[in-house]
Amino acid sequence: MSGAGLRVDTTSPVPPYEQIRSQLSALISTGRLAEGERLPTVRQLAADLGLATGTVARAYRELEAASLIRTRRGAGTRVAPLPAGAHRPDQAELVALARRFAAEARALGADDTEVEAAVRAALRG
Repeated sequence: MSGAGLRVDTTSPVPPYEQIRSQLSALISTGRLAEGERLPTVRQLAADLGLATGTVARAYRELEAASLIRTRRGAGTRVAPLPAGAHRPDQAELVALARRFAAEARALGADDTEVEAAVRAALRG
């Protein structure tokens, strides 16, 4: 896994470490990052995203506390086996995802009504 799939919006009110944490959490819980898959080092991901190493380190610490990743000297940081019940996104992850969508839709010129209509259309399939 490289940091290329992660995006951090430095203008967002959501702190960068939380954006990283929520994106990685979603990738892990949906299986897009498989058990045992190696994550970039803190230093490498920070460089890829243009952030301080402490920012990425905090995201990794929170993911470790949630038992989503494991770091071992010599083996690096890897995706841990999913804990029971981890397949459901939490409210904070859904809100972060909705904020990113709303911000991108607004950047295209959409107003709140158009954003809500797009979400409803997406839910209908």
